[in-house]
Amino acid sequence: MTTYQFPPSFLWGSATAAFQIEGATQEDGRRDSIWDTFCREPGAVFGGHDGTTACDHYHRMPGDVAMMADLGLQAYRFSTSWSRVRPDDAEFNPAGLDFYSRLVDELLGHGITPLVTLYHWDLPAAMPGGWTNRDTAYRFVEYAEKMYETLGDRVDIWTTLNEPWCSSFLSYACGEHAPGHTDRREAVSAAHHLLLAHGLATARLRELAPDATLGITLNQTVADPVDPSSETDCDAARRVDGAFNRVFLDPIFRGAYPADVLEDMAGFGFEDVVRPGDLEVISTPIDLLGVNYYHGDALTGTPSDDYAPTELPNGRLSGSPYVGSEWVQSVPRGLPVTDQGWEIQPEGLTRLLTHLHEEYTGPAGVALYVTENGAAMPDEPDENGFVDDQDRVSFVRDHLVAVHDAIRQGADVRGYFVWSLMDNFEWAWGYEKRFGIVRVDYDTQVRTPKASALFFRDAARDNGVRR
Repeated sequence: MTTYQFPPSFLWGSATAAFQIEGATQEDGRRDSIWDTFCREPGAVFGGHDGTTACDHYHRMPGDVAMMADLGLQAYRFSTSWSRVRPDDAEFNPAGLDFYSRLVDELLGHGITPLVTLYHWDLPAAMPGGWTNRDTAYRFVEYAEKMYETLGDRVDIWTTLNEPWCSSFLSYACGEHAPGHTDRREAVSAAHHLLLAHGLATARLRELAPDATLGITLNQTVADPVDPSSETDCDAARRVDGAFNRVFLDPIFRGAYPADVLEDMAGFGFEDVVRPGDLEVISTPIDLLGVNYYHGDALTGTPSDDYAPTELPNGRLSGSPYVGSEWVQSVPRGLPVTDQGWEIQPEGLTRLLTHLHEEYTGPAGVALYVTENGAAMPDEPDENGFVDDQDRVSFVRDHLVAVHDAIRQGADVRGYFVWSLMDNFEWAWGYEKRFGIVRVDYDTQVRTPKASALFFRDAARDNGVRR
């Protein structure tokens, strides 16, 4: 048995998102987000599920924070809901602001460090044009200012956006997420405006809080060719790396979109949305990069019926309409998979973190945090509601070892946040898939820590894992 000890200041936490856990979607002044309206579209979400109740965290927040403390969490990454704080993009809502103020107080009272994410996809539905409208980026700055005004005396770590790839390409080109559009030009417009919102808000928060730790969270993949000797497969891997990873990394860290991505997406509208000075704003220096990692991809550019797109719960087909005009498909490699069919590839996380450190964050003096990593598993509760999820325990342990390997190789990784604290509304999959280290009985709202929660509690206490 090998022990993997982490640096003394390594931060152990868990993460959630407002729409996935809060519920109370029409209470205390909150109004519809784009996800509320998307959930009402027939077939958009598995089983017709919605976020009306979710985990009822809005009403159960003090107990949930006490549970976090019992599980030994040192930090909690949560998002604030734009639709709760500024419903219908109108006046700011005192009740919504008060909820997050009370949450921060509860966290600090239990010795838990709060990490605030300002945007995790719940854009007010009343926002004209959504992220295809450039004005939304400036509205985001107003929202960020208000959140800092409310919480800035107690919160030191801020990230602007969570996974802008999902709220642009997956939402506006693939149709899988709200608002469910399938227009490549809209996706490019949304991606650029999200990045502009990040840059504008970062610059403004830096003015308000020179000593705050500011950053962004990106979901990243490791794109490998199925056949490294095949030019077609290597080009497919390059395209996905460009359209998934570098299309966001390069503007943030290098002040430019990658030339090959612009070529791949020629005609998708970059030339129409990028204005003089935008990229200087987008590349406003940050202090941390949050990395969300679930799996890598083995990619081919050779069409085959064996690699047909997967049918999503809303009846749409997964594919790659965001990578340009060439056909690209992910190919199963025979690895173990999660309950969502995602391959389990811990070594990919090591490669990803070391690559990010060498190519982007290290030269910029930016710290890395794994802000999401976890797995949906086919949980089976016993008669007491306990889930002995050894499959999830193995997943988390192996990925923590992968983080340790990256640190050993020189990557400046300062924390790990397991996804997710609780079972919750899993977007297009509704309540069908469970990611939590704590089980939620959606009928009774009883919370029961799983074996993975107890494992993570011990790992945080020991600042290390054994394998």
